[in-house]
Amino acid sequence: MQDVTSTVMAFKGSHYDLGVATAHWLKKTKIMQNREKEWKKRTPRFDIDIKETYTIFQIYAPQIWEEIQGMQEVLNIPTKQMLLNFAHYRFTDLKDSGCSVYLGDNYLLRNYDYHPATYDGRYLLFQPIDGGLAQIGPTSRITGRMDGMNEAGLVMGYNFMHRKRPQNGFVCYMIGRLVLEYCKDVPEAIQFLKELPHRSSFSYIIMDKDLNHAIVEVSPRSVEVRFDRTCTNHFKLLTHENRNYTQESKERLQRVLKNVPQHVAAQEAFKVFNNPQYNIYSKLFKSWSGTIHTSLYKPQELEAWIALGENNMPRQFSFNHWLNNDEINLQPLEGKLDTELTFASY
Repeated sequence: MQDVTSTVMAFKGSHYDLGVATAHWLKKTKIMQNREKEWKKRTPRFDIDIKETYTIFQIYAPQIWEEIQGMQEVLNIPTKQMLLNFAHYRFTDLKDSGCSVYLGDNYLLRNYDYHPATYDGRYLLFQPIDGGLAQIGPTSRITGRMDGMNEAGLVMGYNFMHRKRPQNGFVCYMIGRLVLEYCKDVPEAIQFLKELPHRSSFSYIIMDKDLNHAIVEVSPRSVEVRFDRTCTNHFKLLTHENRNYTQESKERLQRVLKNVPQHVAAQEAFKVFNNPQYNIYSKLFKSWSGTIHTSLYKPQELEAWIALGENNMPRQFSFNHWLNNDEINLQPLEGKLDTELTFASY
């Protein structure tokens, strides 16, 4: 069992200035060195086209392009390398992973399951002054989000489905960021997800301040929407897009349904997701399916909870207070993971 930590960063300003601040943080970590090692071991199965990536960002996310430019100003590395590591738009590979999501009466709860070596170890509160919505949540691959909430009360998490037949498009963590950056409610998010070019197949689980909710099943070829309260790692509508093996995902879904009854309070549901005894929390870190954090979002209160590792008390952030310039706890998050694998920032 190892102790792990995650930096908590709060930033109000332009996207470009966020990029500068992020790059200075990066230089204090081992993320860039670890990423270079990974690219040497695993040749990318996609291309980087600078001109086309610039064009697609001007259509969907011009401010995030400015953020990348701010990072490049400090890191001083070639544009192609910047896009490889931070733009998350692919032309032409994901490991198998798991995640579990439950939509309560007034909250979204999820376990983020993946490989620790891909985890930034950074929790970011960001309020832009140059367009886009303020957001809170953990970052993924520096510029992306694997789950989070924005100032309008829209909450998002995603679950991996498969990596068959990828196409040109954004990858999951940038899509998660884009949804939080530009969508205020569930109808807007559904429409946006239908318009975006998708690299691979995922389910995006969303809830808004009015407690509307949806699970948007996405592949590079089609998008379907279902209105359900649970999601693991198989499609229920786009079943022809599922992986050949979905038994583990279906069994985990049954454990969620069994152990998290309808109308259960947020605190009780969080304990079930974060306690390995219920077999929703996973320790399969070497298989790219270990639970790194458990997060919960209350859109009506603009409240975000997160716990690193297992059997941990969540840190509770009042995003609303921070937006109104109240002080919040910015001490690093702490937890325990039952693995020797370390975060990308170590």
